[in-house]
Amino acid sequence: MLLGKEEVIGFLPHRDPFLFIDSIESVTYVKEFDRTTYDPKNMLGAVVVAHYHVPEDLEIFKGHFPGNPILPGVIQTEMTAQASTFALYDVVKDPKTTKLDVALLNVTSAKYRKPVRPGMDLTIEVSCNRVRGSMMSYDGKIMADGEVVSEATFMATVNIIQ
Repeated sequence: MLLGKEEVIGFLPHRDPFLFIDSIESVTYVKEFDRTTYDPKNMLGAVVVAHYHVPEDLEIFKGHFPGNPILPGVIQTEMTAQASTFALYDVVKDPKTTKLDVALLNVTSAKYRKPVRPGMDLTIEVSCNRVRGSMMSYDGKIMADGEVVSEATFMATVNIIQ
């Protein structure tokens, strides 16, 4: 594990009940770069692998659906978006003090292949495939027990708050 829950909370602006990342397992970049100078283009090709355990008592299950709890697809897409932020982790000068303003801009495609239920352990894998200024495009997938349960292609913006 690269980053535990406390480091995740220290980097992401999200908080419970809307935080869907427990840990970051790895962040891999395609090339070496100077970490003392911020350049978002260094994210191009980066792959983030994250983990989330779906709690039995997640509040959303009270209404989606009583007696047959299923994690909504929109939350799964949000998971991939939250994980994508960590492609910036080694690109910023000091990830422990950097404050971010993040927003999901669009979802080009999303597929929900299998239901995600309470108690499942999910692996979230996201790759950055385009960078234009503060806007980045990603492909993400979520897996449980080695099988893809959902996929999404999306764009997000990330700005560093000074």
